[in-house]
Amino acid sequence: MTEQQLPVWADPSVSPVGLDAQGISRRRLLRRAGLFGAAFALAPAAPALAVGGGRDRLGGEDPRLAYLVGDHHVHSVYSHDAKYTFSQLAAAGARYGLDWTVFTEHSNVGHAEFGAALEHREIVRARAENPRQLIFQGLEWYIPAAEHATVFAAPGRHEVDLLTRFEQAYDGKLLGYDKGGAADADTARNEAHAVAALKWLARQRRSGYVDDVLVLANHPLRLGIDSPHELRAWRDAASEIMIGMEGAPGAQGAAIPGWRGAASVRGEYENKPSAQSWPGYPANAYVTYGGFDWATATVGGLWDSMLAEGRMFSVTSNSDAHRVVRDTLRNGDWAPGRNFDNTGKLPDPVETGTPQAGSDFWPGQFSRTHVGVTRYGYRSVMAGLRAGRVWVDHGHLLDGLDVRLRRAGDHGRGVTLGGRLRVRRGERLTLDITVTSASRPNPNGVLPELAHVDVVRGAVRGPVADRDAWRAPDTRVVRTEDVTGRKGTYTLRVPLTAGTESFYVRLRGSDGNRHGAGPLGASVDPHGPVAHEPGNGDPWADTWFYSNPVFVDVVRS
Repeated sequence: MTEQQLPVWADPSVSPVGLDAQGISRRRLLRRAGLFGAAFALAPAAPALAVGGGRDRLGGEDPRLAYLVGDHHVHSVYSHDAKYTFSQLAAAGARYGLDWTVFTEHSNVGHAEFGAALEHREIVRARAENPRQLIFQGLEWYIPAAEHATVFAAPGRHEVDLLTRFEQAYDGKLLGYDKGGAADADTARNEAHAVAALKWLARQRRSGYVDDVLVLANHPLRLGIDSPHELRAWRDAASEIMIGMEGAPGAQGAAIPGWRGAASVRGEYENKPSAQSWPGYPANAYVTYGGFDWATATVGGLWDSMLAEGRMFSVTSNSDAHRVVRDTLRNGDWAPGRNFDNTGKLPDPVETGTPQAGSDFWPGQFSRTHVGVTRYGYRSVMAGLRAGRVWVDHGHLLDGLDVRLRRAGDHGRGVTLGGRLRVRRGERLTLDITVTSASRPNPNGVLPELAHVDVVRGAVRGPVADRDAWRAPDTRVVRTEDVTGRKGTYTLRVPLTAGTESFYVRLRGSDGNRHGAGPLGASVDPHGPVAHEPGNGDPWADTWFYSNPVFVDVVRS
């Protein structure tokens, strides 16, 4: 299916799905932005999105954007430990306002031999049943020597073949290349195989075998086995393919009080360091903070240490849907002689009428990734992800966020998330943060209220000498805007000044319910997210948003 053949959102009526804060559907928003309509549906695929102005002039200008909401980590009956059909999951995504979804089935023998081809037929059916939703086929890759990752391709005649060939040749679980501890004899080989896998994907894209393919590291600190040097090695091997990581894992319902148990933690981050863990992580790295991974939630931590090299590395949020909290379905029963290894698919679920065990939310119900696009379509979503035009939220905390940075006095749009602004030393800059507050109750029946917006600033120092560095000592919260009680759409205008070195700024905010000094101290982050007590982590009562950075390149003259 090419982008020219994609269905058009032709219905101009307002529906409960995809409304912004003023009751306008995203379909109308796309029309207003010039990103939607019959002419657009027939337009050629979007080129790679530019990042700011050219290197020969100051300033920078990015295009107008519309944001599409999605989830890149969803499991169906084609994963050995999940429960739902594609139709059930796609319908849930539509109900909760998703524009795009990636189905990412676990690799194993049954899936590698049977699953990918079988599931593609159901993917095609789900696309037909949900013409307003972009549905990608993907894979949850067991990274050799490390954790998991989302791998997905643009729809096309080779998407299934690409995923199958990749799974069979490079999956750490299938190959037995899972070990990556300091004492394991095959660690170097396994880590090298992960790098080779990403380079292979990059070649498939460059050759035109597939139109596009992307990789995102999943739940990076759940086990502590994604070391800083591995994350950097993956990024450097194919930066146009390996574009980032989950800033917040799925399984956000794991610690609802009285549900799973007294030791439960949001994201199912309930582990301790093991022989496979990278030994340089502190003990507090193995839990979530406001539902976000320690690597993202720690101001001046691992994510910032990568951004401080001056290169984009995106964060996302998703459901990792396997088994939904308080859902009443159970897995169906196997026919005699049938199992996952010889079918590649679980039996369809059956109704019980009784709440079943689970930690997850439906796609779009709680966790959302917002991607800025200039066109509607599969490759446009992927281009927006690659460009870093991404912000994420939990609990439907915001209806909209637009970020623009420009030189003071410039009258253009400036640059946005993932972009680069070129300025002189000492120049004054203006950061415009346009917030659209939540206008209706979220799926938990509560109208979310944003309490504050934090501006995080960090110096850009270039590539690190120590590839296992996980601190950015010059990154901190530099400004907090109290927005308690503000409604509708409003713009916060934050003045900044360029110093003598390049830097980046990123945003974060919350409902204000739970916060404290960040992991690296109050002087770095005075009111950041905090870890909840085990078993007492109601996710709806502690919601945050995070944005990707904007980079500022400071020149001498």
